[in-house]
Amino acid sequence: MMLQPIRREKKCRVCPTRFTPSRPLQVACCPDCAQTLARRNREKAEKRAATIERQKTRAALEALKTVPQLIAEADRAFCAWVRARDAGLPCICCGETAKSSSLTGGEWDAGHYRSRGAASHLRYDPRNCHAQRKQCNRRAFDAASYRANLIGRIGLEAVEALEQDNRTHKWTRDELREIRDTYRKKLRELLKARRA
Repeated sequence: MMLQPIRREKKCRVCPTRFTPSRPLQVACCPDCAQTLARRNREKAEKRAATIERQKTRAALEALKTVPQLIAEADRAFCAWVRARDAGLPCICCGETAKSSSLTGGEWDAGHYRSRGAASHLRYDPRNCHAQRKQCNRRAFDAASYRANLIGRIGLEAVEALEQDNRTHKWTRDELREIRDTYRKKLRELLKARRA
């Protein structure tokens, strides 16, 4: 004599109905709920497939980026971090303080002591770049004032090291991606720490 397996009551995965399954792997109480469950599973699978496709597309586009595009992205990330780092400090050049508490979008640039054109190997050196009023950075750059205030912030020895550093450097895609990602992460951490 064969024993029949005991079928325990289950809760339908679609509706709150409790039911006794007629088949071992049955998870829905009725055909309507089974169709609803099948549709939901299909939609989840489609979303997963679309997410994977977007990730592949994003990776392919990232691989196609040129060095100038990566430099622009790294510059944005680095400069945003510099402005956030120097929030609350006066302009490195003229000494004026911000009219608003935000260092983005209006009055402030991330001004380089040695310009990115003259010393591109120092463009991502945090000692070489500080928050500066746009007016000072773009129209009325005063190298002597910048230098004097820079000595006050990082010391004479560090300023002289920047001035004497005349090596050349050719940026690679991998370096630029690492710089971009590093400064994006540092900015998130800095902003998170300020909120806490």
